[in-house]
Amino acid sequence: MEKSLNNNSRRNFIKVSGMLSTGLLIPTTAMANEYSLPVNDNIHEFGQREGYTEQMSILISMMDWMRATVLRSVNGLSVNELDFLLDENANSIGAMLLHLAATERYYQIHTFDGRDWGDFDKKDTDIWDVAMGLGDKAREEIKGNPLSFYTDKLSEVRAFSKKQLKERNDSWLMEKTNFFASQPTNNYCKWFHVVEHESNHNGQIKYIKSRIT
Repeated sequence: MEKSLNNNSRRNFIKVSGMLSTGLLIPTTAMANEYSLPVNDNIHEFGQREGYTEQMSILISMMDWMRATVLRSVNGLSVNELDFLLDENANSIGAMLLHLAATERYYQIHTFDGRDWGDFDKKDTDIWDVAMGLGDKAREEIKGNPLSFYTDKLSEVRAFSKKQLKERNDSWLMEKTNFFASQPTNNYCKWFHVVEHESNHNGQIKYIKSRIT
């Protein structure tokens, strides 16, 4: 009996191994459910978020975590600190915060409306172009605002992003156009760029904070 069981075990092992090597082993529903992510609203645990598909939940997790990191960096800054310029060619922290909102707004138009980059309505460019471009115009125009001015803009834009992303699924994340370096780029990559873009500017913000006199 033991010999028969061992032979059966070996045959089953060989059968499963062969199916794995040829890609023929399809996960059952039970197996898939075993690895499904539980709904979790802990910002430090990337995973399923209520109302979002699985991959969309990971994206939302990253967006929320990075935004919280940026907000911690600027918490309590005064108008003078938000307007501080390291030199005549520098960007202020306030301008960079508005730049983050502008960037996200333009990615909304590009990905949600399916419009080419730069094909933006005047009502949007009038609001966002100065912040998007930074530089001289931003130094002239983006100043004298309290922190709440910038955080309200960031929150307003982010709320719309999350509403729209909740209405889309993982297949939409994989839809692509030629974008970065004129190469095929899917919506997942484009929205991950929104996240890493905030990370990049958060580093600049922290450096400027350390140099404020």
